[in-house]
Amino acid sequence: MRAVAVQPAIGSPVGEPAGQASDAVTLVEGSTFAVSGRSGDMNPDSAQGLFFSDTRIVSAWQLLVAGQPAQHLTVLAGDPYQSTFLARVAPRGSQTELLVERHRYIGNGMREDLVLCNLGNEPLNTTVFLAVAGDFADVFAVKDSRLQYRGELSSYADGDSLHFGFQDGDARRGVRISAQGATAARNGLHFEVTVPPRGTWRTSVLVVPSLDGQELAPAFPLDRSVSESLPAQRFRTWRGGSIRVDSDDVELRRTLRRSMEDLGALRIADPGHPDDIAVAAGAPWFMALFGRDSLLTSYLALTMEPDLAVGTLRALARTQGVREEARTEEQPGRILHETRLGLDFPLVQGGGRVYYGTADATPLFVVLLGELCRWGARAADIDALLPHADRALSWVDRYGDRDGDGFVEYQAMTSKGLANQGWKDSFDGINFADGSLAQAPIALCEVQGYVYAAFLARAEIAQARGDADAAARFAERAAALKRSFNEAFWLPDQGWFAVGLDRDKRPIDSLASNMGHCLWSGIVDEDKAPQVAQHLISPEMFSGWGVRTLASSMAAYNPMSYHNGSVWPHDSALVATGLMRYGFVEPAQRIAVGLFEAAASFGGRLPELMCGFDRADYPEPIAYPTSCSPQAWASATPIHLVRVLLGLEPAIPEQRVSLAPAWPDQCGALTIHDLQLGGAAATLQVDRDGVRLEGLPEDIAVQVRPRSG
Repeated sequence: MRAVAVQPAIGSPVGEPAGQASDAVTLVEGSTFAVSGRSGDMNPDSAQGLFFSDTRIVSAWQLLVAGQPAQHLTVLAGDPYQSTFLARVAPRGSQTELLVERHRYIGNGMREDLVLCNLGNEPLNTTVFLAVAGDFADVFAVKDSRLQYRGELSSYADGDSLHFGFQDGDARRGVRISAQGATAARNGLHFEVTVPPRGTWRTSVLVVPSLDGQELAPAFPLDRSVSESLPAQRFRTWRGGSIRVDSDDVELRRTLRRSMEDLGALRIADPGHPDDIAVAAGAPWFMALFGRDSLLTSYLALTMEPDLAVGTLRALARTQGVREEARTEEQPGRILHETRLGLDFPLVQGGGRVYYGTADATPLFVVLLGELCRWGARAADIDALLPHADRALSWVDRYGDRDGDGFVEYQAMTSKGLANQGWKDSFDGINFADGSLAQAPIALCEVQGYVYAAFLARAEIAQARGDADAAARFAERAAALKRSFNEAFWLPDQGWFAVGLDRDKRPIDSLASNMGHCLWSGIVDEDKAPQVAQHLISPEMFSGWGVRTLASSMAAYNPMSYHNGSVWPHDSALVATGLMRYGFVEPAQRIAVGLFEAAASFGGRLPELMCGFDRADYPEPIAYPTSCSPQAWASATPIHLVRVLLGLEPAIPEQRVSLAPAWPDQCGALTIHDLQLGGAAATLQVDRDGVRLEGLPEDIAVQVRPRSG
């Protein structure tokens, strides 16, 4: 099995956005992340600590001055990998007040610069103790509060360094915590401190992990300024190359800026291919390569981050399945579900780092490649990835369609695998109208839509390369699938599409958002689209902030559930895309504006999901309690909504770009600078006078058409 190692890439501020009540501060840099309280301390009895390669290498981190915790003042958020914690030590007796600064930097471990500032006119003698522990718990165990330790832990102190180690069979993990001037003990670092009047005392603590006995190079070495570190350099490069957005709408401008910054924080890279930047699913618990999440995020972010799609496709291509293995659900041509670097991956029976149990990532791989072709990606990139797309389509035929009925089904191969393998992958995410759970094998409606879109994408790529026979063959396959889908999945008595077909080929008859993805893919017949649109925007489905995953009229509906009545921004964005595709402009605008307004309520950052309460019941959206922050496809959602409302559809191989604006008046004027299209950096502007796209090569025509509907 080929493991996928991720290294720090680019980041952005990750701390909790305004409007979110949380005591957690999260810093992230690739596969390293830290979760602490607002004081900067890390509590081993909560989901806090310093994590590297999906392992908690530091479980406790508490600063004591004169034997007492300092009084927390504030947190100063910096770039994604850094933050400053300020506290005070109140005077006692003849002592004067101290200001405590903790400057924290994350990357291949951690560096923390401790500064004590004496605010008085007398020298101050005191002690500083940094209590430290390391339990090497797996990220899943910490997240789910199921700490059941295995293997052997060790620790020893050596001069100014404290060492923790862990061994389980042949696997070894370690960490060294050191600081100049420290006296190490088995439970932390001790300092005898004298702070001159109106002066400072400082030291730097390094936390350096090791894998199988080899220490990693610190990302923030002490002989180099932080600004010269690799994370800082990469962040500056990314920010300098990012698309600029100007808007009259202050909240929209803040939301789009936050989206770009958060996508930067979620970037990861394979150390073997450092130039290929992919996107992780979400911080802090899903800083790893995911199939569906990374692909859909890359699609949603195309307007402002096209390179992300190339890096994500390359990373997934390198891990594409090559053999049949039930333990990991690997199959030839299959695109993975997720990767992990820890020693306890609960989805894989008997150990492993890559799990393939997903029905939708494989066709979505082809869909994204087709979209890149439309955007004018380099021919060399398309050519290199095309064989992987063909292997993905071979998986659809040989393995995805388990029984030869023309539809892609899923069923877990082991007891540890995911019971549901679409995007609603919770155990109860797929249910009938009466609330009963559907039994696998299950053919999801949206997955058939993805396959349909994949066939069309492959046909367009063939057409762009002058292969008329392949183009016709894949176009006919798409047409045949569309015919059989509309016959098998349509529920004429209800006026909506079944969520899927269960193991007995019974339509799963609940009213859910899945069919909105079918509008997005275009697999829905024109005569059925009006009823679908009417249901998606009905009071049972539309909360005022977005589209519920399950209608409030269904037996399994719960507005505080994960997939049965909640609102997922990316899901709603794809629904809006589908509505706009079929000409339902006003409903699409309502969803987009609702999501923009929800983002404003969360300080510019959409959560992974929101509770499905109606907007009439509560004046502000309510985030699901354990939402990732930031989360990839939620971060990309506002970017994609801009594209939807502008009707931006590139077709660079056909030497044209289409625009069909439905830009809401309340969003004001918008300008996107350095939009990457056809190898050029274009400028797109929309205001009350219309939409303009300038800076494209002369041979590419810009077609602006009015929106109907």
